[in-house]
Amino acid sequence: MNVSLTPKLEKWVQSKVSSGYYNSSSEVVREALRIMAEYEQERRNRIKSLRSDVLVGLHQSKRGKVIRFDKSELKKIKQEAKAGM
Repeated sequence: MNVSLTPKLEKWVQSKVSSGYYNSSSEVVREALRIMAEYEQERRNRIKSLRSDVLVGLHQSKRGKVIRFDKSELKKIKQEAKAGM
């Protein structure tokens, strides 16, 4: 398989090999593809989880398990999200 890179990407790959961390440009590309595959799997997992959470919310809503939403609740959600990062 042959892959064409832009001059900028080719220079970047060469710099990784020159740094001594990788032995060849193929190693750099394999590592980049491995990381990309992991990223895509994580993204699929997050989407699946989000869809599940939405379904739970819809089912709760249909059963009348809802709360009135206000600005203070939004602040609380933002704080919890930041704390979880």
